[in-house]
Amino acid sequence: MEQTKVLIKNIKALYLADENIAAPLVGSKMKDLPFLENAYLAVEGDHIVGYGLMEDWEGITDWNNLEIIDADNQIIYPTYCDSHTHMVFANSREEEFEDRIKGLSYEEIAQRGGGILNSAKALQQKDEDTLFQEAKQRLDKLIKLGTGAIEIKSGYGLTKDAELKMLRVAKRLQKEMPIPIKTTFLGAHAIPPEYKEKPDAYVDLIINEMLPAVAEEKLADYIDAFCEKGYFTAEQTERVIDAGAKYGLKAKIHVNQFNAMGGVELCCKKGAISVDHLEILTDKDIAALKNSSTMAVGLPSCSFFLGLDYTDGKKLISENIPLAIASDFNPGSTPSGNMNFVFSLACVKMKLLPTEALAALTINGAKAMELDKEVGSISVGKKANFIITKPVKNLAYIPYSFGENNIDKVFINGKEYK
Repeated sequence: MEQTKVLIKNIKALYLADENIAAPLVGSKMKDLPFLENAYLAVEGDHIVGYGLMEDWEGITDWNNLEIIDADNQIIYPTYCDSHTHMVFANSREEEFEDRIKGLSYEEIAQRGGGILNSAKALQQKDEDTLFQEAKQRLDKLIKLGTGAIEIKSGYGLTKDAELKMLRVAKRLQKEMPIPIKTTFLGAHAIPPEYKEKPDAYVDLIINEMLPAVAEEKLADYIDAFCEKGYFTAEQTERVIDAGAKYGLKAKIHVNQFNAMGGVELCCKKGAISVDHLEILTDKDIAALKNSSTMAVGLPSCSFFLGLDYTDGKKLISENIPLAIASDFNPGSTPSGNMNFVFSLACVKMKLLPTEALAALTINGAKAMELDKEVGSISVGKKANFIITKPVKNLAYIPYSFGENNIDKVFINGKEYK
């Protein structure tokens, strides 16, 4: 059967269109993104087969079985690559939202049995099929909002059975949904109440019972831990990282959300793929990141929702440290996976230029999931996953108009996603 062909012409600006993008982009390369004005983009089947200036478009494809889209005054860029989410969960937590408005902190809510433990209790009681259907509906909405690759963590189970249940749901999504999905085992997300006085025993449970079962079913690509006061120490996090490595699971670790306690240095030493959050950054952390291959991942929606400091993205970029930005979609601290809003926050609150933010949300996000050979840029042979904006003046209008939906079409695997 002949593959469907799509030719998009008269594109006002085609961003991240390049065959030589070496991910991750760092420093000034995040600002000076490759782009073409008055361009075309050619798709065949589910892959990009060509792009260039309109003056050179003749003969790029034959006219059999060809759909032509006129993108006059519209911008195209790769779909967002969201490298940090917790989108498989049982219930929303709007009652805690009200508690925070009344003055309670995130830590105080957690100490009262709220937070992650609240989500864990609800998830343990919900069946896998229901979890799957609810997560599928969430992911469908996110794809329509421009997300074209995503990572999904466990961590709301906190028992062997419930953690496995979460990861099985994520794997089902991987099979049934059209975008690339990576899965992460986050058994070390919080310490269950029964282990409050013996946290090391819970780490033993993660390492000796949960992890072997996760590996046996091949449910995870990565391993994670919440390295933070009141959660897991740097020493406990190191145990989790080392145990995961024995099963081939690379580390993507929560660090420095509220405190700097040596987690960044540890992760860099251990060769973690990424360190995520980084609302708190020390000179030691910067030095460790500069001398490593570990990526920094900022989560500005979490800072927005909890009223925290924002990751110092400008500092990271100035130090040539690779920066990705993700949504942290979860029911407690970031109940939104809308990467268009994350784009705005990256510019408004993290003070990134629109091009820097776009690089962090696309090609660098792809690199933080080791998907940069598949998605994240407009390159021949990559998946035809891209966003066509509504008619706009320029790229800056997208994050500038934070309350507006500027997406006209989302293409996934060469087809408009509806």
